[in-house]
Amino acid sequence: MTQPSLSPPRHSSEEEATASSVESRSLTLPSWLTPKAVLPPVLFASALIGFWYVLVELLSDRKKLLLPRPHTMFGETVLTSEIRSELWSGLLVTGKVALVGLFISMVLGIIGAVVMNSAPWAERAFFPWAVVIQTLPTLALVPLIAIWFGFGFSSRLIVVVMISMFPILTNTLFGLQSADADLHSLFTLQGASRTTRLFKLEFPAALPAMFTGFRIAAGLSVIGAIVAEFFFGRGAKGLGNLVSKYRGLAQMSELYASVLLSSLFGVVVFWAFTYLTKRMVGAWHESLENE
Repeated sequence: MTQPSLSPPRHSSEEEATASSVESRSLTLPSWLTPKAVLPPVLFASALIGFWYVLVELLSDRKKLLLPRPHTMFGETVLTSEIRSELWSGLLVTGKVALVGLFISMVLGIIGAVVMNSAPWAERAFFPWAVVIQTLPTLALVPLIAIWFGFGFSSRLIVVVMISMFPILTNTLFGLQSADADLHSLFTLQGASRTTRLFKLEFPAALPAMFTGFRIAAGLSVIGAIVAEFFFGRGAKGLGNLVSKYRGLAQMSELYASVLLSSLFGVVVFWAFTYLTKRMVGAWHESLENE
């Protein structure tokens, strides 16, 4: 007489494992939202705010006027509709200058890198001058830019491009020149044209370095926009104009708020390009798999 089988169904353990894996995947947080990624900057920011409060308490009554407490600054700026509107308008103006200038820098930097990579004589002729432009003090060129281009939007763009184009140019050129030599030989054997070699071999190899240049230039473009607004005040008022205004009026809460907002905008732009790098390059390029 046969005994009834008491063993569990064959597929039950597999189904449970599949269900648990699906559940774990559904509960997985993005890497930038994990405690490991969030806690360090939050703790550091909390420590800075705490140090700010301690520093204010240690100052004399006279110097406390120069460094308002964080909650005082917040109440006099963010919670005040007039100042909040002024800061928001300034952020939009600065953002427009920075992003338009960054786009121009990207176009000019990539074109310049492609030309220098295609013609070694062009690199020898033009790259030293790119270094010279990068090392020139911007403040020394401001009067000349004002004489040639006026004090408006175009002058601000020129300053942004001068500051932010060099990282894009150098990183893109480095990436184009770092394509694998064996693959170059393979393309030569296949009789590939210069255009095919550029778009099928050199550009894919250059993407990580190129996007690194974009990230560096993104932060520099914000700095360039604010520096330009200090000297070219005609037209719409950006954060740089507001910093200069609040400094002249000794409005310390508004001054610190505009400086912090400028810094926050630069961080956001940098993080945005970091995210684009991971989405557009990191998914398939081995050098960015673990970033």
